[in-house]
Amino acid sequence: MYTIENITLKPCIDSSFVRLERMSYLQDGVAKSWDIAQVHDSVAILLYHREKDSFVLVKQFRPPVYLKDGHGFTFELCAGIVDKSKSLIEIAREEIMEECGFEVPVEEIRKITSFYTAVGFAGARQTLYYAEVDESMKAHEGGGIDVEAIEVVYLDQSDAKAFLFDESRPKTPGLMFAFMWFFER
Repeated sequence: MYTIENITLKPCIDSSFVRLERMSYLQDGVAKSWDIAQVHDSVAILLYHREKDSFVLVKQFRPPVYLKDGHGFTFELCAGIVDKSKSLIEIAREEIMEECGFEVPVEEIRKITSFYTAVGFAGARQTLYYAEVDESMKAHEGGGIDVEAIEVVYLDQSDAKAFLFDESRPKTPGLMFAFMWFFER
């Protein structure tokens, strides 16, 4: 497990990931303003492991969640920001390899849909994909790159519906939506 210590909070002056702005506008003749966090768009991938009859998820530390719950570890889909000049599906393929360790050909990654996240302050677009994997596609154990600390988690399909509504296991709305898509298709 990870140890979190020596926490400090200070204003964020310069970031490669977030830019804060205030939008002023007139709506029906009324002057309004709204604070916005400009952030990168992202891709997320629902991975289903055929041989294990399981979903492949990632568990990682998220500082904003830590400030809310004192633990900070969330269950998420394999995902990544769009910060390079590659197609979205290529970025998705790279994230699958980096975070989960599977080599998935682009032709086997299927787009589900896209939607906006954090619409109250950021409004970034996330594109959701689906891919199936098996052990023959395993290239390494995953875990991310550089200083990422990602744990690959296998969630048995038979446990997924209960997991959806288990509030003791922090998860993202994108993961919940992806599971519902999977079970309704």
